[in-house]
Amino acid sequence: MTLTEVDGVITRLSWGDLGASDPDHLLAEATRQLADYFAGRRRAAFDLPLAFLPGLTGAVQQAMVAIPFGETRTYGDLSKAIGVPAQAIGQACGANPIPILIPCHRILSASSLGGFSAPGGVETKVALLKREGAASLLI
Repeated sequence: MTLTEVDGVITRLSWGDLGASDPDHLLAEATRQLADYFAGRRRAAFDLPLAFLPGLTGAVQQAMVAIPFGETRTYGDLSKAIGVPAQAIGQACGANPIPILIPCHRILSASSLGGFSAPGGVETKVALLKREGAASLLI
């Protein structure tokens, strides 16, 4: 994974190596928190400054960050909370440039897993939910 930081906030998490750089304090801390998450030592929200997009996508990102570790919500839940159609919630989730840190994997369809735009698709979504102990919700 590659993290991108601009002006003191994390703006992107990408899969794959996009080039090495010397991490500043923020990127080193984000890397540490992600390592703790994947090692099973982090069960709380990430404590990092994140760049939220403007408009509806930013509102959806804020709602996703508020979902506790190991819990999920549906597109419909966020639709009701924000006051927009569920399809718009799905589009905003797909536009999330900071997956995992902004946990779009915690958003499910009312009757299925829904989609996941990160590499690995739904299999990656399932792996992240299992890591968080939300596997019982997937049955």
